[in-house]
Amino acid sequence: MARIAFHLEIADGQREAYREAHENVPQWLEDAYLESDAGLETYSVFESDGHVFGFLELEDPDAIQEVMDESDAQARWAEEMEGITVDDDSDQWMDEVYRMI
Repeated sequence: MARIAFHLEIADGQREAYREAHENVPQWLEDAYLESDAGLETYSVFESDGHVFGFLELEDPDAIQEVMDESDAQARWAEEMEGITVDDDSDQWMDEVYRMI
């Protein structure tokens, strides 16, 4: 089981819009992830003071990257998030530097 994480920032003044959008994540977006070959077990998103941390446990990180890069659902969600999150061109995945147990 792989564990991957990401960080992104919410644009100034868009924190409530970000939180509202995540109150009812569209089923078509969840389906794109759940129906992929990634073997997704956990996908959690945390937010504090405009910083978002996402954590995933899954069998195949490359398959989830494919969903993020190529699915119509992710492209549609990105359009909905446009202007709400800051688009930086940094590497998406964070390195795990410590795990207890």
